[in-house]
Amino acid sequence: MKLGKLNQVELREIWKHEAINFTNWLAKSENLDLLSEEINIELSLIETEYNVGRFNVDIYAEESSTSRKVIIENQLERTDHDHLGKLITYASGLEAEIVIWIVKEVLEEHEQAITWLNENTDEKINFFTIRMEVWQIGDSEPAPKFHIVTKPNNWSKSVKHSTKNKELSPTKKLQLEFWESFKEFSNKHGHKLRLRKANPQHWYSVAIGRSDCYIELTINSQKKELACEIYIPDSSETFQSFIENKEAIENEVGNLIWMELPEKKASRIKNVTKGDFSQKTKWDKFFKWLAETAIAMQNTFNKY
Repeated sequence: MKLGKLNQVELREIWKHEAINFTNWLAKSENLDLLSEEINIELSLIETEYNVGRFNVDIYAEESSTSRKVIIENQLERTDHDHLGKLITYASGLEAEIVIWIVKEVLEEHEQAITWLNENTDEKINFFTIRMEVWQIGDSEPAPKFHIVTKPNNWSKSVKHSTKNKELSPTKKLQLEFWESFKEFSNKHGHKLRLRKANPQHWYSVAIGRSDCYIELTINSQKKELACEIYIPDSSETFQSFIENKEAIENEVGNLIWMELPEKKASRIKNVTKGDFSQKTKWDKFFKWLAETAIAMQNTFNKY
């Protein structure tokens, strides 16, 4: 059997710019899933470049099953004091319980500092340093690899304890049941949607085969609304390309709410209908609307 040679690829050959390229790459659900697998908890994106006082944290997320807040700071170079200070500032400002520092190389003094923080801060606070790697075999496509350098003491036990003992609120339980049932409904009816694992939250992300945007399904118990939206994390060019074709798009999917949100990096294009998701007798009706609207928006927006 002939075996290939494993070669490491320079990070800057893949991601030229830390914020524009790497952070946006990591924020995609399929890549955040890779990180989730490495640290053994499921992460859900809240926002990129989230404001913390005078600074912005690269990625603000949460643990899907427990809603513990997570911050991720990216550095495609070796660790330095400046980023360590930012990491602690962001963690305190957002009261994060899981703090992740993704870097090209971890210097010994910073590895010691993170270990010290894990040993001497509140037991609820968990610090990680993770080395980002990219590997290639021959002329194959480069493959990303997260390598944990530093993690909290007894992390595996902590994860099991947290997941087992975190009691979901009645609303969270109903949200989880709703999305699990929606996934079953969609699979049963052969809907061509990329549905990931359901979580106890008010949104459900659906990949549509492109890197600049995805579909987000939401349920709002206060407004008694359901929504299907195109969520664009950070691409004003994508939003503009869509709005230039607004008339053609709305001819196919109906009237939409166009939310450019210039004060934020993300933008949204929403289709909204009335519906109280707590009314379980109407769930099949809600599922039908969500699935059909998602498919229509997926097919239409992928043309542009």
